[in-house]
Amino acid sequence: MPEKKARIAKQFIGAIPHAVALNMQIDEVFSGKATMSLPYDARFVGDPETGVLHGGVVTALLDTAMGTAVVSHPQSHGGTATIDLRIDYMRPATPEQRLRAEAECYRVTRSVAFVRATAYDEGEAPVATAAGAFTVEGAKA
Repeated sequence: MPEKKARIAKQFIGAIPHAVALNMQIDEVFSGKATMSLPYDARFVGDPETGVLHGGVVTALLDTAMGTAVVSHPQSHGGTATIDLRIDYMRPATPEQRLRAEAECYRVTRSVAFVRATAYDEGEAPVATAAGAFTVEGAKA
């Protein structure tokens, strides 16, 4: 079953145009947890003077990693969509460094999944944290 969920997660990412455009990749996905990353790309810089990635890139990575965690959860049996997303930005991502998001789906009801995630660059300190609620199709509460 974990292999099937991983395959579904990869299909999920491949079907999201902005995930493809940002060159997001799944680094690890297993039973409600997902780690995703994307390479630094000068096209997505928000501040040309500093070279810092746009906050929307951080948001997209966190949101997508969280959705991936939901579709990989054992109680999730279908697609998902974001209902609510809160992001706290803690510091700018370091220019020219890969961005990584670690997400965990920690609770699933019949119709809603609750997820949290953290984004990092190549350092130890978080760039941003997120908490969200996502739709769940066919969940078993």
